[in-house]
Amino acid sequence: MFGFGGGRAPVHLWFALVVLVALSGMVWVAMSHWREGAALLGGAFLLAAVLRVVVDPERVGLLAIRSRWVDVVLYGALGLVIVAVAVTIKGGPLSA
Repeated sequence: MFGFGGGRAPVHLWFALVVLVALSGMVWVAMSHWREGAALLGGAFLLAAVLRVVVDPERVGLLAIRSRWVDVVLYGALGLVIVAVAVTIKGGPLSA
């Protein structure tokens, strides 16, 4: 759409970026920083939504599951819910 992802970048570069953010969130959760880790996981979904909008459809790789706008809505909604839960829940068994 906006020309991102053209050139010589591998097709799955954007998916790898989202996976890297999600894995860093999981590592953060494993280190008992569950709120920050959950926020990173939600951020990974929000990043996927943004990339799904701006990256050319032929270069989006594994981020394309459904139509562009269905992916954007689902990635964005899931990301917002995860971030909202991470920000609003206090206490619990994993609180530090």
